Amino acid sequence: MLGDAVERTKNEERDRPVWLDRACVVVPAYDAEASIAGVVRGLREAIPELADAVFVVDDGSRDGTARIARDLGCVVVSSDPTGASRNRGKGAALRAGFEAARARGMTVALTVDADGQHPPEEARRLLFEAPNEQSLVLGVRDLVRDGAPRKNQLSNGFSNWVLSGFAGRALADTQCGLRRYPLDATLALGARATGYDFEAEVLLRAVFSGVEIVELPVRVLYPEDRRTHFRVSRDPWLIVRTVLRTVGEHWLSRARRRGRADREASG
Repeated sequence: MLGDAVERTKNEERDRPVWLDRACVVVPAYDAEASIAGVVRGLREAIPELADAVFVVDDGSRDGTARIARDLGCVVVSSDPTGASRNRGKGAALRAGFEAARARGMTVALTVDADGQHPPEEARRLLFEAPNEQSLVLGVRDLVRDGAPRKNQLSNGFSNWVLSGFAGRALADTQCGLRRYPLDATLALGARATGYDFEAEVLLRAVFSGVEIVELPVRVLYPEDRRTHFRVSRDPWLIVRTVLRTVGEHWLSRARRRGRADREASG
């Protein structure tokens, strides 16, 4: 039995990604007092390798979210660079978390929502899914199987259809918050959205920039008392607006590059 344990340890060390010591978890949180402790503890139990690298981004919470995260020993970051306590949106929170993580030497960030919908074992599985440090790894939900509200199913399907059309490739889930980001490449994309449209903008810019996209089916939880700040009557249309802006900028940039190339060829 001792020999088996030694062999397992050797296998784990051999399979350990070279970037794991530079990986972290980023949890954007807004008024998540009821769930944040469970989320952090679950992540630390499932991913002990990152137990000391959990960044909780307080997006202007009016409750004890930041205090609880700080008491748990997390790195607590404000989504507002001015230090003001105001809600700026999930995109602003993610960008603040990415920048804070990179400043501390991190190169890979696993993002997990603060409402408890992402089982920690699924987060671990997604973290280790792709060996390439530069891959953008997307969690892909089965909203019907996991009991998502009908309005969420429709909203997600609409966003998937819009992004897939402009990206020129099928994208199975463009809104899932369980993802693994390559930090330098992600921040270099220059995404500007501050709300839920940030994740769509990053994904589209990543496709245009040739970033490797890896999709992994994941299980999620939709308890009856789950609290979400996503508004199906507003946020999908914000996503569409951001997608159109991003596509327009991409086409304009491509046209400019083509024009420069033509001038250089003729000159």
